[in-house]
Amino acid sequence: MAAMPASALMIAATFLFATMGVCVKLASSQYDAGEIVMYRGLVGVAMIGLMARFHGLSLRTSVPAMHFWRSLSGVCALSLWFYSISQLPLATAMTLNYMSSVWMALFLIGGAVMLGTAKVDSRLVAAVLLGFVGVALVLRPTIDQQQAWHGLAGLLSGMLSALAYLQVTALGRAGEPEYRIVFYFSLGGAAAGALTTAVLHFSRHTEFHGHDTRGIALLLAVGLLATIAQLMMTRAYGRGRTLVNASLQYLGIVFSSLYGAWLFQDRMSWSALAGIALIIGAGLAATLLRSRVEPSPHAVSES
Repeated sequence: MAAMPASALMIAATFLFATMGVCVKLASSQYDAGEIVMYRGLVGVAMIGLMARFHGLSLRTSVPAMHFWRSLSGVCALSLWFYSISQLPLATAMTLNYMSSVWMALFLIGGAVMLGTAKVDSRLVAAVLLGFVGVALVLRPTIDQQQAWHGLAGLLSGMLSALAYLQVTALGRAGEPEYRIVFYFSLGGAAAGALTTAVLHFSRHTEFHGHDTRGIALLLAVGLLATIAQLMMTRAYGRGRTLVNASLQYLGIVFSSLYGAWLFQDRMSWSALAGIALIIGAGLAATLLRSRVEPSPHAVSES
């Protein structure tokens, strides 16, 4: 991985994230979203902990509060995303989560208006509006009234992912290395997932879900794929150009569409495909315009 160019790292990471989405969708037939988040976090903690021990890296942090808030927003985003994956076509859930770039542009506009520190760029406003037109096109043909909440969950996952992304940027500026950010995010996911699972268990008076070979394999795959992809994507953003990486990151939607058609017989209408194209275009435009007013981010993706 160390010798791979940034573009190759980004392509590999997006493929792994899409493959993780497949595993989440398959695992959702046996486990709740909270359980999947918990096991994904446990695998991540174990992987990063072993890596840190092997390389003599410290997991001690001087900014625990920053990690807490990053983990809170990131875990909420991850839980909503996993929930939407379990109920929606894979490409639809992936696309809604990738709205994070458009949400970040909206936050930038809102901050400029509230503080009066900068003139609002009309092109950024147009990119945001374009993104939400794309959302309307994606959701209308693929979601019925009973699935409206699942679509909203996917949309909220993208918004919270944008908040987590901004917090990760702040952690990077505070000097926190990416492996430590991923470790505490995984730890937060394991804790939040365990708490959610326990609450649902006692409130519903249901048995905890048992494990079989298939379930264990899927849970391990979710954790391994997510953690490896996070580290690869972080390294890609550290080496490559932000706009190039952002462009390649949207390959995740393409991979998810192919997986959905192949494994789940998902069918996308022309209007849904047009909506995906609008969201990708809006996200890239927002990334380009933001990069002119913000420093290059030190990113850790997957919420």
